[in-house]
Amino acid sequence: MKKLLLFALLNLSVLLSFAQKSLVLDAFAKHGIDPALLEAEIKQRPENYAFDYKYTSIANNKETVTLATFDPSKPEADRWTVISVKGKTPSSSEIKTFRKNHSKPQPVAGKVDDSTYKIEKESTDLLLISYKQDPSSIPSEASFMKDCRLYMTINLNTKRLEKLQSLNEKTLKIKIFNAEKLDLVVKYIYNEQEKRYFTENEDLNLIVKFLGQLAPMETISEYSNYKKI
Repeated sequence: MKKLLLFALLNLSVLLSFAQKSLVLDAFAKHGIDPALLEAEIKQRPENYAFDYKYTSIANNKETVTLATFDPSKPEADRWTVISVKGKTPSSSEIKTFRKNHSKPQPVAGKVDDSTYKIEKESTDLLLISYKQDPSSIPSEASFMKDCRLYMTINLNTKRLEKLQSLNEKTLKIKIFNAEKLDLVVKYIYNEQEKRYFTENEDLNLIVKFLGQLAPMETISEYSNYKKI
């Protein structure tokens, strides 16, 4: 009896997952949207392109702007070139810190839990869908993403992805901090010549609890002048 019940529950879960994803795919077909948008790879920043980079960090009412370039054809230790920090020539310490913080591999996106798909909004101009990631597929360093819901905005005039927003649904544990808020908005541009999406902007807003106080933090990454290497 227990085996039969377990089998029935598994079948129900599969049917639920299929039904939820089918609603999204039906909406895509209705509006002529490429279903490949649901694949994680299409939203990853390409590894074989050089680009210009502007990184802004804001904390304690202090803003630091760093300008840099990235060239994947160079040796790994030299791929990032720091041009300026706060408008000045960077020190060796600032270059070392920047490279250490930005030379980590891109985080691998977790697989979508198909049973969590929702159509949040459908109008004449946009389609907004949301979903959560399968906790078992999320890398350990990003395990907090299991408690976030992702919102994908698609422009129905261009049929293109515009942005992907991640919002926490509960307090998160990020390394040694408890984060009351995580709001990450990634904006994309589509290059007709290259036939692919490029990340244009990443805006991360965090509110963490530090020494009993809530501390807001924001980082903005801006990418431009992509060039295939």
